[in-house]
Amino acid sequence: MTGGPSALHQLSRDQLALLVPELLLAGHLIDRSGLPHALGAFGADGMRDIAIEEWMGASPVYTRRMQRALGFEGDDVTTLFKGLQLDIGAPPQFMDFRFTVHDRDHGEFALAHCGALMDVEPIGEDYVRRMCHDIEDPTFDATAIATNPRAQVRPIHRPPRLPADRAPHCAWTVIIDDSHPAVPIPPRAEQLGATAAARWAASEIDPSEDGRGDYAGPLLADVQFAEFSRSALVRIAEEVCLQGHLLTLAFVLALRARVDGATTVDLARKQFTGVAGVAAARIHAALGLPAGLPGAALLLGVHPAFNPAGYVDLAVEQHDDQVKIRLGRNAPAGLDGAWPSLLDATHLAAVDAIVHAADPTLRAEAGMSGPDELVVLVTAGHAAGGDQPEVQLTRISTGASFVFVDRGRSLPLTVVTKHGG
Repeated sequence: MTGGPSALHQLSRDQLALLVPELLLAGHLIDRSGLPHALGAFGADGMRDIAIEEWMGASPVYTRRMQRALGFEGDDVTTLFKGLQLDIGAPPQFMDFRFTVHDRDHGEFALAHCGALMDVEPIGEDYVRRMCHDIEDPTFDATAIATNPRAQVRPIHRPPRLPADRAPHCAWTVIIDDSHPAVPIPPRAEQLGATAAARWAASEIDPSEDGRGDYAGPLLADVQFAEFSRSALVRIAEEVCLQGHLLTLAFVLALRARVDGATTVDLARKQFTGVAGVAAARIHAALGLPAGLPGAALLLGVHPAFNPAGYVDLAVEQHDDQVKIRLGRNAPAGLDGAWPSLLDATHLAAVDAIVHAADPTLRAEAGMSGPDELVVLVTAGHAAGGDQPEVQLTRISTGASFVFVDRGRSLPLTVVTKHGG
């Protein structure tokens, strides 16, 4: 299966370089949108367990995809660290990983800034422990499976912070050793590996274009997306969108194991609406998109919920008085049960959340729809709508207002030999 041209292909290289970190942060905010609803439904321990199942299920699958996409497959610490730099679990700067490589099998990382901690720390120490201990211990090792199942990620120090302003926020060792027991593939990862999202063939990278076409070579202290070629950025954007779909599918699997189908869909729709609105507002601002119907049409085309093309069957037509959306029901995303499958004629809150980022007077309504497609019409001039409760809840995250900064040219990390020997 292959994806065809999409709105992502219409963006310039500069626009794509701005979009990719936004997509990574949007993927991270999926949990900021979904887990509060899981907390309400299942309590703190249930929320914790769902988060563990999500990340253990999705991250081994999408990490391997990104390794193949950018040509940095391997079984060493450097490969593992490169994967983290392109992971929705670690969006750049918001989760500010600082890496040290001692040799191929030994390394360390510290978080100079942990946006997730900034979100959770005000809630209390119990929630900090659930995230920084209960969730991180199994999920870091699960992510490492994509590189080496005998990699162990272990804390040097981590929150709760003592003293309260301790920096870096946490620090960890990574050691690969043949004597370590191999971490098995999590059952959820095996399930997700059978989805269309896991198998989707994204856009090819053109090696003749200007700019970096892969991530072979040394580990970089900071990945500067502006240095990648245009087609490489399209591919990275598509891979990051698939990461979001896979994490959402893992969320749905975790819900289905606990509640009936109707409750699962209700909670998944709440998650979708919350992150859809926050991501749309950030992307609209980052790309400097116009207001009104023209901006809504462009925003729908590049939103992570509706990419990559082919995996999601989306057509957007802009007219003078409306934007017409055609969403194919039989596309792989629909068959997987990903975000587009949650939309129907009476459940369009996520579309409203997206188009409100362009103009709060826009409204989505169902058009003439058949068994194979959903038609949605977006029109202007309605009473200005505020953020839906799900969007308001997601905006509590510091990620909603986080500002990326230009850190300059990419510089390779120097291998630091431990103890000078």
